[in-house]
Amino acid sequence: MMKKTHPHIPENIRGRGALENPAGRFEPLQVESDPEGMTPLEGEEDEFGLPKLKTQVFRDKSRSIISTNDSPDLGMEATLNPYRGCEHGCIYCFARPTHEYLGLSLGLDFETKIFAKPDAPKLLEEKLKSRGWKPVVIFMSGVTDPYQPLERKMKITHGCLEVLEDFRNPVSFITKNHLVTRDIDILSRMAALNIASVNMSVTTLDRGLARTMEPRASTPSMRIKAISQLSQAGIPVNVMIGPVVPGLTDHEIPAILQAAAEAGASSAGYTMLRLPYGVKDIFQTWLHEHFPDRAEKVLNRIRAIRDGKLNDSEFGSRMRGEGFHASQISQLFDMTRKRYGLTRRAGLTTEHFRPHARAAQYNMFT
Repeated sequence: MMKKTHPHIPENIRGRGALENPAGRFEPLQVESDPEGMTPLEGEEDEFGLPKLKTQVFRDKSRSIISTNDSPDLGMEATLNPYRGCEHGCIYCFARPTHEYLGLSLGLDFETKIFAKPDAPKLLEEKLKSRGWKPVVIFMSGVTDPYQPLERKMKITHGCLEVLEDFRNPVSFITKNHLVTRDIDILSRMAALNIASVNMSVTTLDRGLARTMEPRASTPSMRIKAISQLSQAGIPVNVMIGPVVPGLTDHEIPAILQAAAEAGASSAGYTMLRLPYGVKDIFQTWLHEHFPDRAEKVLNRIRAIRDGKLNDSEFGSRMRGEGFHASQISQLFDMTRKRYGLTRRAGLTTEHFRPHARAAQYNMFT
C-alpha cells in the first residue's frame, strides 16, 4: 500500500505525522521551558525505532482543569486535558489548531512541543470537593490523548484516575495507546460501579498505514489487544473508528468492527474526518507525499461528503458528513455493528459520587 521510501521527507522529521510547520493564525506567545527537570526524551531513535525530532516538554500552569462543553454533537459535558499537544502525531487530528492559541504551529510544533499539567490531580481534587461541584461524567481528554507516550513517564492521567476513583466520579476517555492497560486495576474497580469506560480508537488495521498516519500511537494489533485485556477485566470498551477517512480507510469498517467485537468490545461508534483551519493544508501535503496515486480520489471523496469543501463545521453534519458517500458509510457501519452484536455506547452513573473525606471533615468545622 505504501511507498517504501520518501526521499522528500527530511531525515530529522521522519517518524512524525506532519511534514511541515506552518505559521500559526495568531500572534506568537512567549513560551518558557520548565527548569525543574521536565526534559524531553533522549536518544537517536524512539521506542518505535524511528529517527527523532526532539520532543520538548513545557509546564502548563493553568489554575483550572475542568472545561465544560455544550456542543450538541459531542456528548461531553465536562472534559479534562492532562496535556496540550500530542506526540502521537496523527496527521488528521482536529485538535492541532489549538496550538495556534499558544503562538505555535499546528504542524510539527503540535507533536513536538507538549504542554504537561503536573498539577492536574491536585486541581481536580480541589474541584471535586468544592461546594459547587455537581457530579457529571468527566471525559478525558477531548482534545489530546491522555495516554500519549509522555504519560508513561509523567503519570498525570494515572494521578487523575486515582482522584476520580476516590470521589467515585464517573470518567470515560478515548485513546489510541495500549498504555491504558497499565491502569486496569483502577478502571476495573470503577467499572464494577459503572463509573468508568474506555473508547479505543482504531482507524485502520493496516500497520503500514497506521505508522504513517498515526506514527507514535500504538500499532493496530496492540489496540485490539488492549480491547481484549480491558474487556476481560470487566471494563466496557467502545471501539471508535475515529476518523473514517473517505477513500482511504472506509473499506476497513467491517474488518475493524469484527476484530473489535471478537476482542470483547461491547459497543461501537465512528466519526468522519474533519479538517479544520490549517489541518486541511498539512493533510493534503501528507496525502500527496505518501499516496500520490490516490490523493485526488481521497480529496474528491471528502469534498463529496462536505458539500464541495474539505471541512464542514456545522453541528450535526460535521461528525458524519452528508450526501451519497456519507450515507453509504453510515449504512455499512450500522449493518456491520448489528451483525457483530455491538451496541451504542452505554451511559455511566453518578449515583456513587461521594464527597472527599477531607472535605467532609473540613465542613464539620465551618
